[in-house]
Amino acid sequence: MTQAMTAILYPVAASADEALNRPRGLAAREREASKAAGEAVRFTTEAAGPRFATREAALDAYRGRVEDERTGFAPAPEARWCRLMEQAAAEKGRRRSLGPVAPTFSDGRRWPAPAPPPKTVWRLSVSYWRIASAERPLDAPQARQARRSGQALDAEALRAIARQPLRPVKPQQPLDIGLFETRLPENPAIVVPDE
Repeated sequence: MTQAMTAILYPVAASADEALNRPRGLAAREREASKAAGEAVRFTTEAAGPRFATREAALDAYRGRVEDERTGFAPAPEARWCRLMEQAAAEKGRRRSLGPVAPTFSDGRRWPAPAPPPKTVWRLSVSYWRIASAERPLDAPQARQARRSGQALDAEALRAIARQPLRPVKPQQPLDIGLFETRLPENPAIVVPDE
């Protein structure tokens, strides 16, 4: 006897909070989601709700939505679009060291003691069909322009830049020569096939 395969029915909504509370419909495929929304949709995964200091507190807050190994609860196979995710908490005054660590060769040890791990928080991660007209506006500056201007950016602005799609500084110019063509060394104005 073979078990029927069950597809996850993701909510169709304009935001993660709407997906949790009042979705416009549930759909497994983009075509079904577009029909439920009445317009184009994009699949996305976002963090929603407050941050919790412990996993237990998050499990208590989202009882009935995520798998809980303490009680043995598991959502139906088609309703597994929420999960708990651990994130590094933003701590004021603490900067991450991104550079390489030099060996110390002291007290019989080659490497220094590792730094304490960063403080973490737990958030709910929601996967859903986001309505395309509800896209967030690109209010963050283009990354290269922000870096060159030397303006100071806070952590939220940096996150917004990292989340937005890559955008060119200016439109790409058409190629003036082909892939298998080259310019003559004696006259760069002449393009000839490369053999």
